Amino acid sequence: MIAEIGHFALILAFAVSLYQATVPMIGASRDWHGWMESANPAALAQFLLCGLSFAALTAAFVTSDFSLKLVYENSHTAKPMLYKVSGVWGNHEGSMLLWVLILSLFGAAAAVFGTNLPPRLRARVLAVQASIGAAFYAFIIFTSNPFLRLANPPFDGRDLNPLLQDPGLAFHPPFLYLGYVGLSMAFSFAVAALIEGRVDAAWARWVRPWTLAAWMFLTIGIALGSWWAYYELGWGGFWFWDPVENASFMPWLLAAALLHSAIVVEKREALKSWTILLAIMAFGFSLIGTFIVRSGVITSVHSFASDPERGLFILAILGAFVGGALTLYAARAGTMTAKGVFAPVSREGALVLNNVLLAVSAFVVFIGTMWPLFAEMMWDRKLSVGAPFFNKAFTPFMIVLAIVLPMGSLIPWKRARFLRAIRPLRGALIFALAIGLLVYAVSTGRSSIAVIGAGLGAWLIAGAVAELLHRTGSSGLSRLLRLPRADWGKAVAHAGLGVTFIGVGLMTAWQTEDIRVAQIGDSFDVAGYTITLQSVEQIEGPNYLSTMAAMKISQNGTEVAILHPEKRVYPVQAMPTTEAAIDNGILRDIYVVIGDAQADGGWAVRSYVKPFANWIWAGAIFMALGGLISLSDRRYRVAAGARRKSMTAVAAE
Repeated sequence: MIAEIGHFALILAFAVSLYQATVPMIGASRDWHGWMESANPAALAQFLLCGLSFAALTAAFVTSDFSLKLVYENSHTAKPMLYKVSGVWGNHEGSMLLWVLILSLFGAAAAVFGTNLPPRLRARVLAVQASIGAAFYAFIIFTSNPFLRLANPPFDGRDLNPLLQDPGLAFHPPFLYLGYVGLSMAFSFAVAALIEGRVDAAWARWVRPWTLAAWMFLTIGIALGSWWAYYELGWGGFWFWDPVENASFMPWLLAAALLHSAIVVEKREALKSWTILLAIMAFGFSLIGTFIVRSGVITSVHSFASDPERGLFILAILGAFVGGALTLYAARAGTMTAKGVFAPVSREGALVLNNVLLAVSAFVVFIGTMWPLFAEMMWDRKLSVGAPFFNKAFTPFMIVLAIVLPMGSLIPWKRARFLRAIRPLRGALIFALAIGLLVYAVSTGRSSIAVIGAGLGAWLIAGAVAELLHRTGSSGLSRLLRLPRADWGKAVAHAGLGVTFIGVGLMTAWQTEDIRVAQIGDSFDVAGYTITLQSVEQIEGPNYLSTMAAMKISQNGTEVAILHPEKRVYPVQAMPTTEAAIDNGILRDIYVVIGDAQADGGWAVRSYVKPFANWIWAGAIFMALGGLISLSDRRYRVAAGARRKSMTAVAAE
């Protein structure tokens, strides 16, 4: 009965989304206030109905209701409760229901917190948001119904993919979807502005917090996925340039560009056309990511390799919304005239360069990701584009971006004298050079990536500090503490990028790897640590069998840690997984993996010492924290004078 209620609520949410997509839009075009105002309760009703549907599906997973086909295929009675809950979105149908739930959540949030928006703009934003929801409700109901019943319910289920039975993967998809789907708000604002033919500073002020929230969640989601790949897959890497990894990275790059571009629209009323285009493309690439994951056209450990017909449905949604938005963009391009004029050497010029670097780097990732598919379709050739291509084609853009960021933050608006403007960065430059030289001194014979990563990371961190100090002037600590939170957030985010640069550069260049066959009791040295294989035993988990090793780590005769790597087998799916054991540290990780038993009685063992590995994810945390600090700035919540003036002008029309 609960499942039927969930199914009925989903159909009602679809009907409400159709109403919300049409009636407020008509009301905005006719200036019928009652019709426009109906968008608010419709958005809230849609969210509540979709939430009820999702709660019904969650209840089915928690209670192991195997009469539902989806529960039978993705759950098991012996599975821990955390993975019963995460199993709701650990499959195609359930994850799409989470997708539309988050979409309706953003629509409801816009209805609640968008009371300061002009009525016509708010009605159109909510209508566009609902039209996206209607398309995906139709996709779920007609091709991916999560509430299908089995005529003869089995006693137990097939279990969830063992790779997904991990805390990192339990929380990774919701955060990723909050970022993916959150960009729909920027898209809705862009389309609504195009319909009105009005893009101004007030519009940029309204769209920035939604974009910032989406970018922040996407940062967390990508970091959780990277962290999971690092410790769960057993290969010791943090980024594989997998197609599905790239599918989340491309919207992140474009969202970062959109954030910086919207600043120029808000401050100088320039780059209007470019900002609208970025808002369309950022969400467009989110839809491309959805297509890649669910169409089955690209094989990935992360993907739901579903049937191609579903992929065609998503492709049709992508074509309709992005194609329609771009057509509207072309029709309205002449109305988006820039008011601010600026010199190449200016804050605006630096932000333009920032946007170009981020957009082109996203395009490079797109080409590398989709080229094998294009080659197979056009020339029937199977090609593989791997890490070497991405490292060589993508990295130069990030290096230039890191160089530009601290300078662009200090250059004045409109026009500037370059050398004078960057004078406050002299200390940061000296610090960065000193760090680079120090790393060079201890990296003799190793890759130059350590020097580049550490130097650029130090430059970003010191540059962020220098910018804060420059803004305080001679006022000291009191002025520093009174700086707007947006300034603090920007500094923390830029410094976080610097921390990630340091982690990537030093870990990539300095890590040590050892692969061998070890007998129980054998000791061997890796990068100054002595590793001893003490024992290997068989243990039984709640829904798996495990081969667990005990490996003692010591340095100079002193015990550092005892690690327990595992090789698990999940009997229901007959699938093995590797569980690395890691001794985490601020300056290094010791990472050990136990492999298969050998004919001579030994065990395959892989050991790594990874300097500064945790700095990669610490930097991501700082970037997300910077976004959160900026989002808390009262200027995003309280109408400024310019905004009130713009709202009054719109209301008077």
